[in-house]
This record gives sequence, structure tokens and C-alpha cells, in this order.
Amino acid sequence: MKIEKASASNLENVDFENLTFGSVFTDHMFVCKYKDGKWQTPEVLPYKSLSFEPSMSVLHYGQAVFEGMKAYKDDHGKVWLFRPDQNFKRINRSAERLQIPTFPENFFFKGLRSLLDLDKEWIKPGIGNSLYVRPFVFSSQACVQASPSLEYTFIIICCPVKAYYGGEVNVLIAEEFSRAADGGIGYTKAAGNYAAQFYPTALAQKKGYQQIVWTDAKSHEFLEEAGTMNIFFRIDNKLLTAPTNDRILDGVTRKSVIQIARDSGIEVEVRPIRIDEIVDASRNNSLKEMFGSGTAVVINPIKSYGYKGVNYKLPKLEDPVAKQLKDKIMSIQYNISEDPYGWRVAVD
Repeated sequence: MKIEKASASNLENVDFENLTFGSVFTDHMFVCKYKDGKWQTPEVLPYKSLSFEPSMSVLHYGQAVFEGMKAYKDDHGKVWLFRPDQNFKRINRSAERLQIPTFPENFFFKGLRSLLDLDKEWIKPGIGNSLYVRPFVFSSQACVQASPSLEYTFIIICCPVKAYYGGEVNVLIAEEFSRAADGGIGYTKAAGNYAAQFYPTALAQKKGYQQIVWTDAKSHEFLEEAGTMNIFFRIDNKLLTAPTNDRILDGVTRKSVIQIARDSGIEVEVRPIRIDEIVDASRNNSLKEMFGSGTAVVINPIKSYGYKGVNYKLPKLEDPVAKQLKDKIMSIQYNISEDPYGWRVAVD
């Protein structure tokens, strides 16, 4: 692997107390190109703009997938990743579905560790501070033929972040639009999945909601995801979430929530969830909590949801399960507590 260090760091010019999520990037990036049927020698380079042809395949056919993960620094200055093996496996699952060559595991982890080692000063200690890591791959051949590209570019960039969302959110249950359909690419982190959400989300925001709770494309009777998050419901003392399938993303945080909840004595049911069930639970006061889970947010509480012109408020609780689970996950991520699962991985 080739490494070229930046001549100067931009670190001193960054206001870490006033970060806009995903807008400030570290000094370096990891780059590896695919051509002639194989991945070439990977490189770590100074962060810079890319040069490309207007005919670059991804601009026309959307062959692109990405991942989202975080690096954390504990109070002793040691850097950690959280379940990075899951992100690596998932980006290759996504790539395979879009006919993109899978990326070698040794390239991925060696490149990631080298990048984090060079830019470790960008990772600030303290709960809520982290370095968001964005691996992505796209078709980069200069060709407008409607066929899989013969060339690809794999990149990892990083940006320092604080909490993604501020406070609780209001969500609107989708009655018309769908995020994904059976047999499609909803389970992948394909770029187009997210672009297709922007318009219905903008319509929801005009009504005072921050996110959409997506429903199944066939009948709009079953609840699936919340915006870019997996979603959980607590009815009485039972936690419910939808099963993963070819429409729903297999979230790393989602899996962690389910495991920790069960180990904490909370009953968890993974099954299809009807909208009517949740509305009924709101009306009889058995719906205690709703929350989304994801890498950026960890866990984000939902304070109300709208459906068929009615807004249903969630009760305010002194010690919500959502907060308990978030605290347990973050204590593992920041090396505050023991990690009985082996999820925390040191960056040496």
C-alpha cells in the first residue's frame, strides 16, 4: 500500500464545538481502483477533489454503494471501532447486488487502520464525539453503455462529528410512497435508495414531521423503517421490530440493540408489525416508546407519529428503555464498560 502524507493539516482550522454533520473532512483518504479485472495497489492520499469524465458510468446508471461506521477515542487516547466486520460484510453484500466487484478484506482493514492512524488527532474523546467513517465504491469507467462498468473506485473518507439528530423527532407513517419493494435493493446501502427518500421526506417536513416511517410497498399495512433508521416499538414491556428482508437494511446498531435488550431481560419480538397494532396500542396506552436505531444516531427517541391525519403522542418516561440501551451501547463503544460480545475493536 502506498501512503502519501498531507503537507499540512487542516485540523487547527476546525471548530469542533460547532460541527455540521458530514461537512468537514480529515486530512487523508483511502483510494483503490479496479481495472483490468482486479483491484490495483491501494493508496492513502491527502484528501482532495476527484477528476472524472462526464461519461463516468455512475452518473448515468447509479452503480454505487456505501457504508457508515464510526471510530471512537477513550479517555486514555486509544482509538476503537465498533463491529467493523459487519460493515465490511455488508458493503460487499451491497456491491454484489449491484454487480460491483467485492473488495478484498485485507485491503479494507489495512487501509482503514492506516487512515485512522494518520488522522487519529481528528478523533476527540468524550461521549458524543466520534469520527464518522464513510467507505464507498462507484463505477468509474467513462462509458454510457447500459451495462456493468469495467472500472470502479473504492474510497474511504472520514469526518469528525457530534450527535446526528438533536432531541426527539416526530415521524409520519407513509401511506402512499415506498422506500423499497420485494426483490429490489432495499437491503443494500445503494446510493439510489437514499435519493428516492428525499422527496417524500420533504413533503412530510412541510407537515411538521422530521422523518417518514416507511411501510411495505404492497399494502402499506406493515411498518418497516424510520427514515434512514431501523425502528423499534415498546408495547408494555415487550420490544418489537420488523424482521430484515430484501426491503429492510440489516442494521449493525439494530442487531446490537436486540442482543443487549435480550441480555438485559427485555422480551424482544422480531416479526411483521401492523400499523393498526401500533395505533391500537396508542389508544389503550400500552405503547410506551418508539425509537430509531442507526450508526449516526445510535438510538433516537420518537415523541409522536402521524397517521391518516391524526398525530399520536408518546408518553414521557423517567427512565426509557431507549436511553438504557443507548447508554449500554455507547459505553462499549467508548471503552467505558466491559465488552462481553467482542464488538469493540482496537485500532493499533
